[in-house]
Amino acid sequence: MTDIEIARAVQPKPIAEIASTIGIKSDDLECYGKYKAKVASLGNKQGKVVLVTAINPTPAGEGKTTVSIGLADGMKKLGKSVCLALREPSLGPVFGIKGGATGGGYAQVIPMEDINLHFCGDFHAITTANNLLSSIIDNHIFQGNALRIKTVTWHRALDLNDRSLRNVRAGVGYNEREDHFDITAASEVMAVFCLARDIADLKKRLGDIVIGKDEDGNNVTARMLKADEAMTILLKDAIKPNLVQTLEGTPAFVHGGPFANIAHGCNSIIATKTAMSYADYVVTEAGFGADLGAEKFLDIKCRTAGINPSCVVVVATIRGLKYGGGVPKQETSKPNLEALKKGAPNLFKHVENICNIYKLPCVVAINKFITDSDEEIEYLRSECAERGAEVCLADVWANGGEGGKALAEAVVRHMDSYNGKMEYAYPLSANIKEKLELIAKRVYGADGVDFTEEAKAQIASFEANPNCKNLPVCVAKTQYSLTDDQTKLGRPSGFRITVREVYYRAGAGFIVALTGKILLMPGLGKTPASDGMSIDPETMEIKGLF
Repeated sequence: MTDIEIARAVQPKPIAEIASTIGIKSDDLECYGKYKAKVASLGNKQGKVVLVTAINPTPAGEGKTTVSIGLADGMKKLGKSVCLALREPSLGPVFGIKGGATGGGYAQVIPMEDINLHFCGDFHAITTANNLLSSIIDNHIFQGNALRIKTVTWHRALDLNDRSLRNVRAGVGYNEREDHFDITAASEVMAVFCLARDIADLKKRLGDIVIGKDEDGNNVTARMLKADEAMTILLKDAIKPNLVQTLEGTPAFVHGGPFANIAHGCNSIIATKTAMSYADYVVTEAGFGADLGAEKFLDIKCRTAGINPSCVVVVATIRGLKYGGGVPKQETSKPNLEALKKGAPNLFKHVENICNIYKLPCVVAINKFITDSDEEIEYLRSECAERGAEVCLADVWANGGEGGKALAEAVVRHMDSYNGKMEYAYPLSANIKEKLELIAKRVYGADGVDFTEEAKAQIASFEANPNCKNLPVCVAKTQYSLTDDQTKLGRPSGFRITVREVYYRAGAGFIVALTGKILLMPGLGKTPASDGMSIDPETMEIKGLF
Protein backbone atom coordinates (compact mmCIF):
# COMPACT_ATOMS: atom_id res chain seq x y z
CA MET A 1 0.00 0.00 0.00
CA THR A 2 1.12 3.56 -0.67
CA ASP A 3 1.40 6.12 2.14
CA ILE A 4 -1.80 7.84 1.11
CA GLU A 5 -3.66 4.49 0.96
CA ILE A 6 -2.42 3.58 4.45
CA ALA A 7 -3.50 6.98 5.78
CA ARG A 8 -6.97 6.66 4.22
CA ALA A 9 -7.46 3.21 5.73
CA VAL A 10 -7.33 4.67 9.26
CA GLN A 11 -10.38 6.41 10.71
CA PRO A 12 -9.12 9.47 12.59
CA LYS A 13 -10.51 10.26 16.01
CA PRO A 14 -12.33 13.57 16.49
CA ILE A 15 -9.69 16.18 17.28
CA ALA A 16 -11.45 17.15 20.52
CA GLU A 17 -10.96 13.56 21.70
CA ILE A 18 -7.24 13.71 20.86
CA ALA A 19 -6.94 17.05 22.65
CA SER A 20 -8.60 15.69 25.78
CA THR A 21 -5.92 12.99 26.14
CA ILE A 22 -3.38 15.68 27.07
CA GLY A 23 -5.73 17.96 28.96
CA ILE A 24 -6.72 20.48 26.30
CA LYS A 25 -10.31 21.59 26.88
CA SER A 26 -12.78 21.84 24.01
CA ASP A 27 -13.24 25.56 24.74
CA ASP A 28 -9.55 26.07 23.91
CA LEU A 29 -9.90 24.53 20.44
CA GLU A 30 -10.70 26.36 17.24
CA CYS A 31 -11.73 23.48 14.98
CA TYR A 32 -11.04 23.37 11.26
CA GLY A 33 -13.41 20.51 10.49
CA LYS A 34 -13.47 17.30 12.54
CA TYR A 35 -9.80 16.43 12.58
CA LYS A 36 -7.81 19.66 12.74
CA ALA A 37 -7.84 22.46 15.30
CA LYS A 38 -5.88 25.46 16.44
CA VAL A 39 -5.04 25.62 20.14
CA ALA A 40 -5.35 28.92 21.97
CA SER A 41 -4.05 28.04 25.44
CA LEU A 42 -1.12 26.66 27.41
CA GLY A 43 -1.09 23.81 29.90
CA ASN A 44 0.82 23.73 33.17
CA LYS A 45 3.51 21.13 32.42
CA GLN A 46 7.15 21.64 31.50
CA GLY A 47 7.89 18.66 29.28
CA LYS A 48 11.29 17.44 28.17
CA VAL A 49 12.33 17.78 24.52
CA VAL A 50 14.07 15.26 22.26
CA LEU A 51 15.35 16.56 18.92
CA VAL A 52 15.33 14.21 15.93
CA THR A 53 17.90 14.99 13.23
CA ALA A 54 19.74 12.93 10.60
CA ILE A 55 22.76 12.30 8.43
CA ASN A 56 23.09 14.37 5.25
CA PRO A 57 20.22 13.29 3.01
CA THR A 58 20.76 10.93 0.09
CA PRO A 59 18.53 9.64 -2.74
CA ALA A 60 18.34 6.36 -0.79
CA GLY A 61 16.24 8.17 1.84
CA GLU A 62 16.53 8.54 5.62
CA GLY A 63 12.97 8.97 6.95
CA LYS A 64 13.59 11.50 9.72
CA THR A 65 9.96 12.61 10.06
CA THR A 66 8.81 9.00 9.86
CA VAL A 67 11.14 8.07 12.73
CA SER A 68 10.00 11.12 14.74
CA ILE A 69 6.40 9.99 14.46
CA GLY A 70 7.22 6.35 15.17
CA LEU A 71 9.28 7.41 18.20
CA ALA A 72 6.35 9.39 19.62
CA ASP A 73 3.97 6.49 18.97
CA GLY A 74 6.49 4.17 20.64
CA MET A 75 6.58 6.42 23.71
CA LYS A 76 2.79 6.37 23.80
CA LYS A 77 2.88 2.55 23.76
CA LEU A 78 5.17 2.74 26.79
CA GLY A 79 2.45 4.70 28.58
CA LYS A 80 4.19 8.06 28.38
CA SER A 81 2.50 11.46 28.04
CA VAL A 82 3.91 12.54 24.68
CA CYS A 83 3.33 15.09 21.90
CA LEU A 84 4.93 15.73 18.54
CA ALA A 85 6.01 19.18 17.35
CA LEU A 86 6.66 19.15 13.59
CA ARG A 87 6.96 21.56 10.68
CA GLU A 88 4.24 22.17 8.11
CA PRO A 89 5.01 21.03 4.54
CA SER A 90 5.67 23.64 1.86
CA LEU A 91 3.90 23.26 -1.47
CA GLY A 92 7.27 23.66 -3.20
CA PRO A 93 8.57 20.18 -2.36
CA VAL A 94 5.04 18.68 -2.30
CA PHE A 95 4.74 19.38 -6.04
CA GLY A 96 8.49 19.17 -6.68
CA ILE A 97 10.88 16.32 -5.94
CA LYS A 98 11.01 15.76 -2.20
CA GLY A 99 7.27 15.31 -1.61
CA GLY A 100 5.31 16.08 1.55
CA ALA A 101 6.29 15.96 5.20
CA THR A 102 3.81 13.79 7.06
CA GLY A 103 5.93 10.68 7.56
CA GLY A 104 5.37 7.39 5.80
CA GLY A 105 4.00 3.87 6.06
CA TYR A 106 2.47 3.24 9.48
CA ALA A 107 4.17 6.26 11.04
CA GLN A 108 2.23 9.21 9.68
CA VAL A 109 0.36 12.28 10.86
CA ILE A 110 -3.16 12.69 9.49
CA PRO A 111 -5.21 13.99 7.73
CA MET A 112 -2.33 13.52 5.32
CA GLU A 113 -3.83 15.33 2.30
CA ASP A 114 -4.91 18.36 4.33
CA ILE A 115 -1.54 18.75 6.07
CA ASN A 116 0.40 18.43 2.80
CA LEU A 117 -1.82 20.91 0.97
CA HIS A 118 -3.35 24.13 2.36
CA PHE A 119 -3.48 23.09 6.06
CA CYS A 120 -5.41 25.78 7.91
CA GLY A 121 -4.04 28.46 5.55
CA ASP A 122 -0.91 29.25 7.58
CA PHE A 123 1.51 29.36 4.64
CA HIS A 124 -0.91 31.47 2.63
CA ALA A 125 -1.20 33.94 5.49
CA ILE A 126 2.60 34.16 5.76
CA THR A 127 2.93 34.63 2.00
CA THR A 128 0.27 37.35 2.02
CA ALA A 129 1.82 39.19 4.97
CA ASN A 130 5.17 39.13 3.18
CA ASN A 131 3.70 40.49 -0.04
CA LEU A 132 1.56 43.06 1.76
CA LEU A 133 4.82 44.60 2.96
CA SER A 134 6.12 44.55 -0.63
CA SER A 135 3.02 46.36 -1.88
CA ILE A 136 3.27 48.95 0.92
CA ILE A 137 6.92 49.60 0.05
CA ASP A 138 6.22 50.19 -3.64
CA ASN A 139 3.13 52.24 -2.91
CA HIS A 140 5.10 54.44 -0.50
CA ILE A 141 7.70 55.11 -3.17
CA PHE A 142 4.99 55.79 -5.78
CA GLN A 143 3.13 58.19 -3.48
CA GLY A 144 6.11 60.51 -2.99
CA ASN A 145 8.64 58.47 -0.98
CA ALA A 146 8.47 60.46 2.27
CA LEU A 147 11.01 58.11 3.86
CA ARG A 148 13.45 58.77 0.99
CA ILE A 149 13.90 55.05 0.31
CA LYS A 150 16.86 54.55 -2.01
CA THR A 151 17.48 50.79 -2.06
CA VAL A 152 14.96 48.01 -1.41
CA THR A 153 16.36 44.72 -0.12
CA TRP A 154 12.99 43.15 0.74
CA HIS A 155 11.92 40.24 -1.49
CA ARG A 156 8.47 39.05 -2.46
CA ALA A 157 7.50 35.44 -1.66
CA LEU A 158 5.59 32.51 -3.13
CA ASP A 159 5.08 29.00 -1.70
CA LEU A 160 6.02 27.21 -4.92
CA ASN A 161 9.22 26.23 -6.70
CA ASP A 162 9.45 28.80 -9.53
CA ARG A 163 12.97 29.59 -10.74
CA SER A 164 11.64 32.18 -13.20
CA LEU A 165 10.79 34.46 -10.29
CA ARG A 166 14.27 34.54 -8.77
CA ASN A 167 15.05 37.79 -10.58
CA VAL A 168 12.26 40.01 -11.95
CA ARG A 169 11.48 43.64 -12.82
CA ALA A 170 8.72 45.25 -10.76
CA GLY A 171 6.77 48.42 -11.53
CA VAL A 172 7.45 48.26 -15.25
CA GLY A 173 6.31 51.46 -16.95
CA TYR A 174 6.09 53.77 -13.93
CA ASN A 175 8.49 52.97 -11.07
CA GLU A 176 10.65 50.20 -12.37
CA ARG A 177 13.17 48.39 -10.17
CA GLU A 178 14.81 45.00 -9.79
CA ASP A 179 12.95 42.61 -7.49
CA HIS A 180 13.23 39.00 -6.34
CA PHE A 181 10.99 36.19 -5.06
CA ASP A 182 11.99 33.77 -2.30
CA ILE A 183 10.05 30.62 -1.53
CA THR A 184 7.82 31.32 1.48
CA ALA A 185 9.70 28.79 3.60
CA ALA A 186 12.85 30.93 3.21
CA SER A 187 11.19 34.30 3.85
CA GLU A 188 11.94 36.43 6.89
CA VAL A 189 8.24 36.47 7.75
CA MET A 190 8.41 32.67 8.12
CA ALA A 191 11.45 33.01 10.39
CA VAL A 192 9.69 35.69 12.46
CA PHE A 193 6.57 33.54 12.64
CA CYS A 194 8.53 30.55 13.95
CA LEU A 195 10.73 32.45 16.41
CA ALA A 196 8.03 34.69 17.94
CA ARG A 197 7.10 33.84 21.54
CA ASP A 198 3.56 35.28 21.30
CA ILE A 199 1.56 37.69 19.16
CA ALA A 200 3.07 40.76 20.87
CA ASP A 201 6.55 39.49 20.08
CA LEU A 202 5.38 38.66 16.55
CA LYS A 203 4.27 42.27 16.01
CA LYS A 204 7.52 43.66 17.37
CA ARG A 205 9.61 41.39 15.17
CA LEU A 206 7.55 42.23 12.07
CA GLY A 207 8.06 45.92 12.80
CA ASP A 208 11.83 45.38 13.15
CA ILE A 209 12.15 43.96 9.63
CA VAL A 210 14.59 46.03 7.56
CA ILE A 211 13.28 46.56 4.02
CA GLY A 212 16.15 48.67 2.65
CA LYS A 213 18.04 51.91 3.13
CA ASP A 214 17.28 55.59 2.73
CA GLU A 215 19.37 58.17 0.90
CA ASP A 216 21.56 58.67 3.97
CA GLY A 217 22.31 54.95 4.28
CA ASN A 218 20.03 54.41 7.28
CA ASN A 219 17.85 51.31 7.66
CA VAL A 220 14.17 51.61 6.78
CA THR A 221 11.89 49.25 8.72
CA ALA A 222 8.40 47.86 8.30
CA ARG A 223 7.39 49.81 11.39
CA MET A 224 8.44 53.09 9.74
CA LEU A 225 6.14 52.16 6.85
CA LYS A 226 3.34 51.40 9.35
CA ALA A 227 3.06 47.88 7.92
CA ASP A 228 3.59 45.95 11.15
CA GLU A 229 0.02 46.19 12.46
CA ALA A 230 -1.55 45.08 9.18
CA MET A 231 0.91 42.21 8.80
CA THR A 232 0.11 41.05 12.34
CA ILE A 233 -3.61 41.19 11.59
CA LEU A 234 -3.06 38.83 8.65
CA LEU A 235 -1.23 36.40 10.96
CA LYS A 236 -3.49 36.60 14.03
CA ASP A 237 -5.09 33.19 13.39
CA ALA A 238 -2.10 31.54 11.73
CA ILE A 239 0.09 32.13 14.80
CA LYS A 240 -2.00 29.67 16.85
CA PRO A 241 -0.49 26.17 16.62
CA ASN A 242 -2.31 23.40 14.75
CA LEU A 243 -3.24 20.15 16.48
CA VAL A 244 -3.62 16.91 14.51
CA GLN A 245 -2.85 13.24 15.28
CA THR A 246 -0.75 10.29 14.21
CA LEU A 247 -2.26 7.13 12.78
CA GLU A 248 -2.13 5.77 16.35
CA GLY A 249 -3.78 8.80 17.94
CA THR A 250 -0.70 10.54 19.36
CA PRO A 251 -1.26 14.34 19.52
CA ALA A 252 0.86 16.31 17.04
CA PHE A 253 1.37 20.06 16.82
CA VAL A 254 2.29 20.88 13.20
CA HIS A 255 3.11 24.56 12.81
CA GLY A 256 5.48 26.70 10.75
CA GLY A 257 7.79 25.40 8.06
CA PRO A 258 11.14 27.05 7.31
CA PHE A 259 13.56 24.99 5.22
CA ALA A 260 16.81 24.06 6.95
CA ASN A 261 19.12 24.52 3.95
CA ILE A 262 18.07 28.13 3.23
CA ALA A 263 16.38 29.08 6.53
CA HIS A 264 16.51 27.93 10.17
CA GLY A 265 14.61 24.68 9.68
CA CYS A 266 12.51 24.34 12.85
CA ASN A 267 8.79 24.43 13.67
CA SER A 268 7.47 27.39 15.66
CA ILE A 269 8.57 28.13 19.19
CA ILE A 270 4.90 28.61 20.06
CA ALA A 271 4.06 25.05 18.96
CA THR A 272 7.02 23.53 20.79
CA LYS A 273 6.25 25.46 23.98
CA THR A 274 2.57 24.53 23.72
CA ALA A 275 3.46 20.85 23.32
CA MET A 276 5.83 21.10 26.31
CA SER A 277 3.03 22.59 28.41
CA TYR A 278 0.72 19.63 27.79
CA ALA A 279 3.05 16.59 27.65
CA ASP A 280 5.91 15.13 29.67
CA TYR A 281 7.88 14.32 26.51
CA VAL A 282 7.98 16.30 23.25
CA VAL A 283 9.43 14.83 20.06
CA THR A 284 10.46 17.49 17.57
CA GLU A 285 12.57 17.45 14.42
CA ALA A 286 14.74 19.85 12.46
CA GLY A 287 15.21 19.74 8.72
CA PHE A 288 17.86 17.91 6.70
CA GLY A 289 21.13 16.77 8.31
CA ALA A 290 22.44 17.68 11.74
CA ASP A 291 24.90 20.14 10.17
CA LEU A 292 21.92 22.27 9.17
CA GLY A 293 18.68 21.68 11.07
CA ALA A 294 20.16 20.49 14.36
CA GLU A 295 22.83 23.21 14.40
CA LYS A 296 20.16 25.87 13.86
CA PHE A 297 17.77 24.30 16.35
CA LEU A 298 20.48 24.25 19.01
CA ASP A 299 22.29 27.52 18.23
CA ILE A 300 19.29 29.65 17.19
CA LYS A 301 15.96 28.24 18.37
CA CYS A 302 17.13 26.96 21.75
CA ARG A 303 18.81 30.28 22.50
CA THR A 304 15.72 32.25 21.50
CA ALA A 305 13.22 30.01 23.28
CA GLY A 306 15.29 29.07 26.31
CA ILE A 307 14.94 25.35 25.50
CA ASN A 308 17.46 22.77 26.69
CA PRO A 309 16.80 19.43 24.94
CA SER A 310 17.40 16.27 26.95
CA CYS A 311 18.44 14.03 24.06
CA VAL A 312 19.19 14.09 20.32
CA VAL A 313 18.32 11.26 17.92
CA VAL A 314 20.37 11.03 14.72
CA VAL A 315 18.51 9.07 12.03
CA ALA A 316 20.46 7.08 9.44
CA THR A 317 19.87 4.30 6.98
CA ILE A 318 22.48 1.76 6.05
CA ARG A 319 21.44 2.23 2.42
CA GLY A 320 22.06 5.97 2.66
CA LEU A 321 25.46 5.51 4.28
CA LYS A 322 26.50 3.07 1.55
CA TYR A 323 25.40 5.62 -1.06
CA GLY A 324 27.66 8.13 0.66
CA GLY A 325 30.39 5.50 0.42
CA GLY A 326 30.15 5.50 -3.37
CA VAL A 327 27.58 2.78 -4.11
CA PRO A 328 24.98 3.60 -6.82
CA LYS A 329 21.46 3.97 -5.44
CA GLN A 330 20.19 0.82 -7.17
CA GLU A 331 22.86 -1.26 -5.42
CA THR A 332 22.54 0.11 -1.87
CA SER A 333 20.28 -2.79 -0.83
CA LYS A 334 23.09 -5.30 -1.29
CA PRO A 335 25.27 -6.10 1.75
CA ASN A 336 28.53 -4.16 1.38
CA LEU A 337 30.46 -3.60 4.58
CA GLU A 338 33.36 -1.88 2.86
CA ALA A 339 31.07 0.72 1.29
CA LEU A 340 29.38 1.22 4.64
CA LYS A 341 32.76 1.85 6.26
CA LYS A 342 33.49 4.51 3.63
CA GLY A 343 30.12 6.26 4.08
CA ALA A 344 29.62 5.87 7.84
CA PRO A 345 32.02 8.70 8.80
CA ASN A 346 29.25 11.10 7.79
CA LEU A 347 27.12 9.66 10.60
CA PHE A 348 30.09 9.65 12.97
CA LYS A 349 30.71 13.36 12.37
CA HIS A 350 27.11 14.23 13.29
CA VAL A 351 27.29 12.04 16.40
CA GLU A 352 30.57 13.62 17.47
CA ASN A 353 29.06 17.10 17.02
CA ILE A 354 26.10 16.30 19.27
CA CYS A 355 28.22 14.64 21.96
CA ASN A 356 31.36 16.79 21.88
CA ILE A 357 30.19 20.27 20.81
CA TYR A 358 26.71 20.44 22.29
CA LYS A 359 27.34 18.00 25.17
CA LEU A 360 23.99 16.25 24.74
CA PRO A 361 23.01 12.56 24.97
CA CYS A 362 22.84 11.01 21.51
CA VAL A 363 20.95 7.97 20.21
CA VAL A 364 21.42 6.77 16.63
CA ALA A 365 18.21 5.45 15.08
CA ILE A 366 18.85 3.06 12.20
CA ASN A 367 15.74 3.26 10.04
CA LYS A 368 15.65 -0.45 9.28
CA PHE A 369 15.26 -2.20 5.94
CA ILE A 370 15.04 -5.97 5.52
CA THR A 371 18.18 -5.84 3.36
CA ASP A 372 20.33 -4.56 6.26
CA SER A 373 22.76 -7.29 7.32
CA ASP A 374 23.57 -8.16 10.93
CA GLU A 375 27.24 -7.50 10.21
CA GLU A 376 26.48 -3.96 8.97
CA ILE A 377 24.27 -3.21 11.97
CA GLU A 378 26.86 -4.51 14.43
CA TYR A 379 29.58 -2.39 12.81
CA LEU A 380 27.54 0.79 13.34
CA ARG A 381 26.61 -0.25 16.87
CA SER A 382 30.24 -0.72 17.83
CA GLU A 383 31.58 2.41 16.12
CA CYS A 384 28.86 4.69 17.48
CA ALA A 385 29.34 3.34 21.00
CA GLU A 386 32.99 4.39 20.83
CA ARG A 387 31.76 7.91 20.07
CA GLY A 388 29.29 7.99 22.95
CA ALA A 389 26.05 7.14 21.13
CA GLU A 390 23.71 4.18 21.58
CA VAL A 391 22.35 2.55 18.42
CA CYS A 392 18.73 1.39 18.15
CA LEU A 393 16.85 -0.12 15.23
CA ALA A 394 13.62 1.58 14.23
CA ASP A 395 11.11 -0.40 12.19
CA VAL A 396 8.39 2.24 12.30
CA TRP A 397 7.51 2.45 8.59
CA ALA A 398 6.26 -1.14 8.65
CA ASN A 399 5.16 -1.43 12.30
CA GLY A 400 4.38 2.06 13.58
CA GLY A 401 4.71 2.58 17.33
CA GLU A 402 5.41 -1.08 17.97
CA GLY A 403 8.46 -0.78 15.72
CA GLY A 404 9.54 2.30 17.67
CA LYS A 405 9.32 0.91 21.21
CA ALA A 406 12.98 -0.09 21.51
CA LEU A 407 14.06 3.36 20.31
CA ALA A 408 11.53 4.98 22.67
CA GLU A 409 12.85 3.02 25.65
CA ALA A 410 16.42 4.12 24.93
CA VAL A 411 15.47 7.76 24.37
CA VAL A 412 13.34 7.94 27.53
CA ARG A 413 16.16 6.39 29.54
CA HIS A 414 18.63 9.02 28.30
CA MET A 415 16.16 11.87 28.80
CA ASP A 416 15.30 10.85 32.34
CA SER A 417 18.94 10.49 33.38
CA TYR A 418 20.13 13.74 31.77
CA ASN A 419 20.51 16.73 34.06
CA GLY A 420 23.14 18.73 32.20
CA LYS A 421 23.15 21.98 30.26
CA MET A 422 23.86 22.07 26.56
CA GLU A 423 26.70 24.11 25.10
CA TYR A 424 26.75 25.98 21.78
CA ALA A 425 28.93 25.90 18.68
CA TYR A 426 29.90 29.56 19.12
CA PRO A 427 29.50 32.38 21.63
CA LEU A 428 27.14 35.21 20.72
CA SER A 429 29.87 37.67 21.72
CA ALA A 430 32.06 36.60 18.77
CA ASN A 431 32.01 38.71 15.61
CA ILE A 432 30.23 37.51 12.45
CA LYS A 433 33.34 36.11 10.76
CA GLU A 434 34.37 34.29 13.94
CA LYS A 435 30.93 32.69 14.30
CA LEU A 436 31.00 31.47 10.71
CA GLU A 437 34.54 30.15 11.15
CA LEU A 438 33.51 28.24 14.27
CA ILE A 439 30.46 26.67 12.57
CA ALA A 440 32.50 25.73 9.50
CA LYS A 441 35.43 24.27 11.42
CA ARG A 442 33.61 22.67 14.36
CA VAL A 443 30.31 21.53 12.79
CA TYR A 444 31.26 20.92 9.14
CA GLY A 445 34.91 19.95 9.62
CA ALA A 446 36.17 22.64 7.23
CA ASP A 447 39.63 24.18 7.27
CA GLY A 448 38.12 27.67 7.25
CA VAL A 449 35.91 30.20 5.47
CA ASP A 450 36.54 32.42 2.44
CA PHE A 451 34.49 35.58 1.95
CA THR A 452 33.73 37.34 -1.32
CA GLU A 453 34.41 41.07 -1.49
CA GLU A 454 30.66 41.66 -1.39
CA ALA A 455 30.31 39.56 1.74
CA LYS A 456 33.23 41.37 3.39
CA ALA A 457 31.61 44.74 2.71
CA GLN A 458 28.24 43.56 4.03
CA ILE A 459 29.82 42.16 7.20
CA ALA A 460 31.72 45.41 7.77
CA SER A 461 28.47 47.40 7.59
CA PHE A 462 26.74 45.00 9.99
CA GLU A 463 29.63 45.07 12.46
CA ALA A 464 29.25 48.86 12.56
CA ASN A 465 25.57 48.50 13.47
CA PRO A 466 25.11 48.01 17.25
CA ASN A 467 21.83 46.14 16.58
CA CYS A 468 23.82 43.40 14.86
CA LYS A 469 25.90 42.61 17.93
CA ASN A 470 25.38 39.30 19.75
CA LEU A 471 23.16 37.76 17.06
CA PRO A 472 23.25 34.10 16.00
CA VAL A 473 24.06 33.25 12.39
CA CYS A 474 21.96 31.16 10.00
CA VAL A 475 24.01 29.49 7.26
CA ALA A 476 22.32 28.77 3.92
CA LYS A 477 24.16 25.73 2.57
CA THR A 478 23.51 22.65 0.48
CA GLN A 479 21.90 19.86 2.48
CA TYR A 480 23.66 17.06 0.61
CA SER A 481 27.17 17.60 1.93
CA LEU A 482 29.04 18.81 4.99
CA THR A 483 30.75 21.15 2.52
CA ASP A 484 29.16 23.83 0.31
CA ASP A 485 29.58 21.52 -2.70
CA GLN A 486 26.74 18.99 -2.95
CA THR A 487 28.88 16.48 -4.84
CA LYS A 488 31.26 15.90 -1.90
CA LEU A 489 29.61 13.10 0.06
CA GLY A 490 30.58 11.27 3.24
CA ARG A 491 32.96 13.14 5.55
CA PRO A 492 35.24 15.26 3.36
CA SER A 493 38.38 16.92 4.68
CA GLY A 494 40.70 19.64 3.43
CA PHE A 495 37.90 21.91 2.23
CA ARG A 496 36.88 25.52 2.81
CA ILE A 497 33.44 27.15 2.82
CA THR A 498 32.78 30.18 0.61
CA VAL A 499 30.39 32.85 1.89
CA ARG A 500 29.21 34.90 -1.06
CA GLU A 501 26.55 37.15 0.55
CA VAL A 502 25.45 38.09 4.06
CA TYR A 503 22.05 39.48 5.10
CA TYR A 504 20.82 41.10 8.32
CA ARG A 505 17.40 39.74 9.31
CA ALA A 506 16.42 42.18 12.04
CA GLY A 507 12.95 40.74 12.58
CA ALA A 508 14.18 37.17 12.84
CA GLY A 509 17.08 38.34 14.98
CA PHE A 510 19.90 36.64 13.09
CA ILE A 511 22.47 37.07 10.34
CA VAL A 512 22.08 34.94 7.18
CA ALA A 513 25.16 33.78 5.26
CA LEU A 514 24.71 32.40 1.74
CA THR A 515 27.34 29.81 0.82
CA GLY A 516 28.27 28.04 -2.38
CA LYS A 517 25.54 27.96 -5.02
CA ILE A 518 22.55 27.87 -2.67
CA LEU A 519 19.43 29.75 -3.89
CA LEU A 520 16.44 31.10 -1.94
CA MET A 521 13.94 30.12 -4.66
CA PRO A 522 14.20 26.46 -5.76
CA GLY A 523 13.14 25.25 -9.18
CA LEU A 524 11.12 22.23 -10.24
CA GLY A 525 12.86 19.09 -11.46
CA LYS A 526 12.54 17.68 -14.98
CA THR A 527 9.76 15.37 -13.75
CA PRO A 528 8.10 17.08 -10.78
CA ALA A 529 5.82 15.16 -8.41
CA SER A 530 2.87 17.11 -9.81
CA ASP A 531 3.20 15.06 -13.01
CA GLY A 532 2.02 11.96 -11.16
CA MET A 533 -0.94 13.51 -9.33
CA SER A 534 -4.61 13.19 -10.22
CA ILE A 535 -8.02 13.83 -8.70
CA ASP A 536 -11.27 12.00 -9.40
CA PRO A 537 -13.93 14.67 -10.07
CA GLU A 538 -16.71 12.42 -8.76
CA THR A 539 -15.16 11.09 -5.54
CA MET A 540 -12.62 13.94 -5.10
CA GLU A 541 -10.04 11.26 -4.31
CA ILE A 542 -6.45 12.41 -4.77
CA LYS A 543 -3.80 10.07 -6.13
CA GLY A 544 -0.04 10.51 -6.36
CA LEU A 545 0.40 12.66 -3.24
CA PHE A 546 3.27 11.42 -1.06
